[in-house]
Amino acid sequence: MDYVTPVGGAERFVMGLAENLPRDRIEAWVCSTRVGDQEAVRALMRAHIRHISLGRTSKRDVHRLQKLAVLLRRERFDVVHAHKFGSNVWGSLIGRACRVPVVLAHEHTWSYAGDPLRMWIDGHVVGKLATRFIAVSEHDRERMIALEGVPAGKVLVMPTGYVPFPSSRQDTDLRAELGLSRDVPLVGVAAVLRRQKALNVLVDAHARLITRVTDAHLVIAGDGPCRQELERHIDRLGIAGFVHLLGQRSDVTAILHAVDVAALSSDWEGMPLFVFECMATNTPLVATSVGGLREIIQAGTTGMLVPPQDPEKLADALQMLLTNPILAKRLAAAASRRLEEFTIQAVAIRFADLYEELSRAVDGRRWGNAGSAP
Repeated sequence: MDYVTPVGGAERFVMGLAENLPRDRIEAWVCSTRVGDQEAVRALMRAHIRHISLGRTSKRDVHRLQKLAVLLRRERFDVVHAHKFGSNVWGSLIGRACRVPVVLAHEHTWSYAGDPLRMWIDGHVVGKLATRFIAVSEHDRERMIALEGVPAGKVLVMPTGYVPFPSSRQDTDLRAELGLSRDVPLVGVAAVLRRQKALNVLVDAHARLITRVTDAHLVIAGDGPCRQELERHIDRLGIAGFVHLLGQRSDVTAILHAVDVAALSSDWEGMPLFVFECMATNTPLVATSVGGLREIIQAGTTGMLVPPQDPEKLADALQMLLTNPILAKRLAAAASRRLEEFTIQAVAIRFADLYEELSRAVDGRRWGNAGSAP
């Protein structure tokens, strides 16, 4: 059983996992703590996957979690698989209270710094109650243990899987849409506009880039809480004519096909789906050397890595790929060859194996229903 409201990469991963778990081994249910995205709910219905919404509208709606306890007791799930901090906490507490044999907590991305209460809860509540605490990279595993105090034997590294956008349009002519000529160099990213993504650094890098590649444009697909702040920053730099905030888009695949280079300027990451999207579209990528990015991108072989919060080095790397198409093509081709090991189908098999292994180890019961939650 999974809790999720599809918005970002973690939520897309939960949907993809539920849809790709082998039906002859696992019966997957998805539970969203809040009202689920209606298109995602319809997709689950088409896939014949049971979906339950707890209907929370704020953190204060704790009483609505009673519905989860009732569900767990009634259906007698073998596994609860929670995703992201809030659901990790409630999934661990309620899962244990309802005597679910296996409880998995799954952290997709956070900085592991700056929030002492969250760090304590991860280490002393989730880390103690969960059967396993899943990290998406070795870097995250090390920080869970060293900074949060999660018992080392509890932490397991499992990769994120590539989940293609289900209905991404392929007929987008991005340059025509923006009124740009066909030979204008394009740098692009698709991301939730939040502080983690450090898009102000990417904008700063682009301000430097256009002093060297004078006709380069930057496109940013996505929306989020930092949009207005980002707009003001672009205006302060006087580069509004060279930066395009596209808003939420369903044609990310087509956008990546259109750009010459992709960029990810995050301050921290787990294992973002955006990297896999670049692999799938043969789009060369420049990313910051943080978290799981260092484990899936081989610097100079499958992409380029730069330090976080360094717009100068980010601009240098973007310039190198924009002005050296042979290098850009070579990096993109090498990256695309790695995608096979990260497909959601391959990752779903690994999770099915894990569910069964842990379930047998706990009490040897016959395998029945499995569930997850973010």
